[in-house]
Amino acid sequence: MLKILYISPENTVGILSYWKKAHEINGNYCRFVTFYKTSAGYENDILLNLPLIASKSWYLRSRKVLSRVADGRELHANLSGYPPVWNPPVWQKKMMEFRELIWRPKINHAIREYNLEDFDVYHFEWGLDFFRNAAFAKRMKARGKKIVCHYHGQDMRNRGVIPDMEAISDLNLTNELDLLYRHPNLKYLFLPYDVKAFEIKQSLNRPLTICHATTHRIIKGSDRIIAVCKELEKSHGIRFIFIENQPHAKVLELKRQADIYIDQIGALTWGYGMNSLEALSIGLVCVTSLNETYESFIPDHPFVNANGENLKEKLIELIEQKELLREKQIVSREWVEKHHDYRNVVKELYQYYEKYLGVGS
Repeated sequence: MLKILYISPENTVGILSYWKKAHEINGNYCRFVTFYKTSAGYENDILLNLPLIASKSWYLRSRKVLSRVADGRELHANLSGYPPVWNPPVWQKKMMEFRELIWRPKINHAIREYNLEDFDVYHFEWGLDFFRNAAFAKRMKARGKKIVCHYHGQDMRNRGVIPDMEAISDLNLTNELDLLYRHPNLKYLFLPYDVKAFEIKQSLNRPLTICHATTHRIIKGSDRIIAVCKELEKSHGIRFIFIENQPHAKVLELKRQADIYIDQIGALTWGYGMNSLEALSIGLVCVTSLNETYESFIPDHPFVNANGENLKEKLIELIEQKELLREKQIVSREWVEKHHDYRNVVKELYQYYEKYLGVGS
């Protein structure tokens, strides 16, 4: 039996819960530590409740302002480098050192209380240790433990890898295809999800309903999506549901009322994420922007590929061909179960364990 620990600022889109289930059904022991609660209400395991960090809108806004004023850059701006490397200004390092000084007693207490030094494999989500100098990870590495860094997008694109973590990582993972072209030693995994927890919808709504959810309008291209769907409400009598910064339970409730889900049409990200997986699992047709690289990587995909220029045209085609829409809903569910159900994804993770960590499942 392996003992596996995930360390992450938050249980982003609930992914840590799926990894925990996946490891446990294979007879392994798994826990996850998070720094703070998610605003969307995903479950926690070992919750530290650290101060001076959050997913709240006030905290995110203050970070954006500080980045513009102090650094002269937008937080969502991509960094150069292969891989991009975290190299913050002195003022930011000092702020983090001060924050970690306040955090240290809570972190050390949790390490003792939950025996966090007694695991075999350590997954550092976002490539982050408790401390930016990777003090905990270095200590575990020195004891012969296996170190995994898992990157999810903005952590590498906009922040860069943490040099101290990069130096000791035994395995680097991602669910984001574009990151494979930003790092010389990164392995891909499909994002895990509990697809079988949902029953596929059996019929189309009247009126036909289109849904879009976002926590970041710029990255998703939400303003264009909203404008197009408002036009279609008038011209084709559809219903449009727009969801922004809502608790996860509410998001799912609203998605279930839809027939078509629009993920993103922006140029700042590739492909699809957890929002799409939820939609496909429910049995919705998912519209998103896939570039040529992504199309080649998943040639059997069920997505409707759209961008800001042809979104309206693609949606009208679905609206006016309801038999095609219903067929795509069925195919979408079959595809997401094959590639993304956590019971299947963990099998590939264990292959990486054997190859790069030298440990069996």
